[in-house]
Amino acid sequence: MVFSGSWRNLVETRRMFPHADQAKVKSGKTVTIFNVCGNNFRLITAIHYDRQKVFVLNFLTHAEYSRNAWKNRL
Repeated sequence: MVFSGSWRNLVETRRMFPHADQAKVKSGKTVTIFNVCGNNFRLITAIHYDRQKVFVLNFLTHAEYSRNAWKNRL
């Protein structure tokens, strides 16, 4: 599945992916998290809106995500 978009911020991202959320990680940066496969997995990304690029940082099960250890690695 391929998606195309030109989002400028989280509000615009949520128009296509309503359950997208943002979180701060240990480095102080903000990541965007997508619920995937019926909320069973989390896709953690860095979206550079100014460059129109999405970088995949992590793909976790719901249980792994809930432990919050991933926040310390990013």
